[in-house]
Amino acid sequence: MLDFIAALGLVFAIEGILFAAIPNLAKDALRSAAETPPERMRLIGIGSALLGVLLVWLARGGG
Repeated sequence: MLDFIAALGLVFAIEGILFAAIPNLAKDALRSAAETPPERMRLIGIGSALLGVLLVWLARGGG
């Protein structure tokens, strides 16, 4: 559970840095995401989740 909280904290930190450093690009990305069809967003989300799980598994000594 502590690993999950640490990972969530890193997500917030990275997003915060991006919004602070390049707010115009972040706004453009959010606008683009709002215009993306739900089916495509779902596929992107599933792909991102799988990639994230793979990266964590590799980082933790899997494979």
